[in-house]
Amino acid sequence: MVRQSLIKNKLKLRCRIIQAIRGFFLNGDYLEVETPVRIPAPAPEAQIDVPPSGNCFLQASPELCMKQLLAAGYPKIFQICKCFREKERGQKHLPEFTMLEWYTKGTDYKTLMTQSRALISFITDQLNIGNYFKYQGQKIDISQSWPRMTVAKAFEKYASISLNQALSKNRFDEILAFEVEPRLGSPKPLFLYDYPAACGSLARLKHDNPEIAERFELYIAGIELCNGFSELINPVEQKRRFQEEMALREKNGKNLYPLPLRFLSSLTSMPEASGNALGIDRLVMLLCDAATIDEVVAFTPEDLQEPENL
Repeated sequence: MVRQSLIKNKLKLRCRIIQAIRGFFLNGDYLEVETPVRIPAPAPEAQIDVPPSGNCFLQASPELCMKQLLAAGYPKIFQICKCFREKERGQKHLPEFTMLEWYTKGTDYKTLMTQSRALISFITDQLNIGNYFKYQGQKIDISQSWPRMTVAKAFEKYASISLNQALSKNRFDEILAFEVEPRLGSPKPLFLYDYPAACGSLARLKHDNPEIAERFELYIAGIELCNGFSELINPVEQKRRFQEEMALREKNGKNLYPLPLRFLSSLTSMPEASGNALGIDRLVMLLCDAATIDEVVAFTPEDLQEPENL
């Protein structure tokens, strides 16, 4: 238990951050909800592999169930929960991690960007951090407005090839991760927005440009902190996109999932809304000045491995 003994202060700060998150949403008249961790049919996304659990799956996100609550008449909801993804382990990744997710009726992704900044500002105020904090030698200015940049502009400014070239060569994720992301969010947090339509399988497309998804991600010090978008509420379009994602999974030799038919059916009653998923472990990393995600969680997968002998 040596590792746990060394991170007590970080775990105490983690507790205060989670308390502040709850305070922000409860003050805003949001309802905290709980949805099942084991679900019969996850959202089929080409790049996300979810662990099986008996005849169900462990959720990669509470998204599908929370949207069904939106459709049932719950206009402002949030949840802090465990999520699971296979083959994700690294300095900023865990196969089991803690997610904050929230949804708001009658809003879009631009409103959500403003709200995301307000959430982070509320948390830092509660921690008495002030207008600046340091992360791994970088001074991050969280005062006043935070800049916004389109994905197309970011590729034009930072990438070795254009956005269209990256898409045509199936290198979008690679170029974004290795060339663009490290340049974002310093010295101020930055919202990267307006993703290519192919990169927003559950997001609404722009009315005046269907090649663009109303999606954003927030970056601080090169770390992706959250992923939000205006919600797609057309069940026919959503089913088509799911089938496209499933075809990609099959092409890449990945496991196929059942279609989430209950979720698709609920979209007929779902109001226009926006939703955001924020990685709490990464937020704690940033505010604790932790180089790795291992420093801000009580147990890593390696901590749980049983010794060969006592």
